[in-house]
Amino acid sequence: MKVMNVPTFERFFRTAADLDVDKSDVKRYDDFVNEQIYDLLIIAQATAKANGRDVIEPQDLPVTKGLQECIHRFRKLDQEIGLEPILERLAARPQLDLALSDETRAELAEIAGGVSLALARAFPILDPDMRNPQTAQWERAFQLFDLLL
Repeated sequence: MKVMNVPTFERFFRTAADLDVDKSDVKRYDDFVNEQIYDLLIIAQATAKANGRDVIEPQDLPVTKGLQECIHRFRKLDQEIGLEPILERLAARPQLDLALSDETRAELAEIAGGVSLALARAFPILDPDMRNPQTAQWERAFQLFDLLL
């Protein structure tokens, strides 16, 4: 189900990293955000279980310094773009063994925003001359995040 408004998606990448993306990139982006949120929640679930809890709390999420900085930048950027309501729907809540606390659930959209900002800023690092990421660049960015997150 496509939940991303294409003009908002395009504006986000243009503002975040001076990139030109289009509607053909929305599915890749949706998949990326959902995969990253799922991976973070799997680690959080293991942390909660290791601490003897049956609910995933915000402190269980493996938010790195870099991701935390991207979340803060996303908050500022989002004031002019209004992407968070879309990310609330996009950050799918995968089926896990443990429940998410209300606080954890409330943080997922901003975490998705931070991951989105990190993705946008990764493209120019991978290729400083790139303006319109193609399939190969999307795949390299995904491989990089899979290595790090």
